[in-house]
Amino acid sequence: MDYGVVSFVTDYSISPAELARVAEDLGFESMFVTEHTHIPASRESPWPGGAELPREYSHTLDPFVALATAAAVTTTLRIGTGVCLVAQHDPIVLAKQVASLDHLSGGRVLLGVGAGWNREEMLNHGVDPSTRFGRMREHVEAMRAIWTQDEASYAGRHVSFERIWSWPKPARPGGPPVLVGGSGPKVFDRVLAYGDGWTPIGRQTGDLSEIGDRIAELQERAAAAGRDRIPVTVYGGSTNPDTLGRFSAIGVDRVLHLLPSAGADDVVPLLQQIAAAHDAAAG
Repeated sequence: MDYGVVSFVTDYSISPAELARVAEDLGFESMFVTEHTHIPASRESPWPGGAELPREYSHTLDPFVALATAAAVTTTLRIGTGVCLVAQHDPIVLAKQVASLDHLSGGRVLLGVGAGWNREEMLNHGVDPSTRFGRMREHVEAMRAIWTQDEASYAGRHVSFERIWSWPKPARPGGPPVLVGGSGPKVFDRVLAYGDGWTPIGRQTGDLSEIGDRIAELQERAAAAGRDRIPVTVYGGSTNPDTLGRFSAIGVDRVLHLLPSAGADDVVPLLQQIAAAHDAAAG
C-alpha cells in the first residue's frame, strides 16, 4: 500500500516545495493539495466538517501553481489534487493546465476531482449548484478528449466545442488518472462512468468494516462492467500501524495523511512520525 500526504497549502504554512522535498526524502509516494479559489464571506453554505470553517480554506494557494513548484524540486513524488473542483473551471483551460503539469513533471499527476459543497462559491463562478455533478462529468470527458485527440471535439449539455488544437498532451497516454472523490450513494456510478479511481474519506479508528464493504461492492460492480480492478485512495489515515495494516487488507491502494496548515517546525516531525508508522506496518 502506498502512502502520501494531503494538505491545505497556504500563504502561512510550509511551502509546497519544502513539503515535497521532505516527503520524497522520507519515502512518501505522493503529495496532494486541496482547492478553493475563495470562500464567500456570506458563509451561507454549512461546512460539512462542523460549525466553524477553518482559516486555511480561505488561504489556499492555487493547486496547480503549488504542484508545479513541488514537481520542480522532486523526481519521483507523484503530485495530485485532493480535490480539484472541476465544475468551477473552464474545461479547455483546465485541460491545458493539467496537461502542462503532467508534461513537465514526467507523467506524475493524479487528478482528484470533486463537485464541491459551497453553493455560493459555485455561484460566484457562474455555476448553478444543481448542475455541478453533470458539469463535473462533462468537464472530465471534455478534458479527456483534448488530452487524447489531435483535433478534439466534445458536445454535451454544459460543454461544447468543435475541432480544437491543444498541446502539450499529457506525458501519460490517455491523460492523468482521474480519482473521483465522495462517499454518497451515487459515487460508484460516477467512478464507473468517467473515473480511474475512488477517493473516500477515511476513518481514524480500526473499525473499517463499512469502507471495506464499499470497496468490495465497487470491485464487484467494476468486474460486472468489464472494468479492471479500480484503485482506492483513502483521504485521511491513521498513524496506528495495525490500522494501516487493516487498510491494506480491505483493498486500499493508497492512504493520504492530512497535514495541518502549519510551519515546517510542526509539519516535518509529523512527516517523520507518519513514515515511521508505515515502516512499522510493513514489518
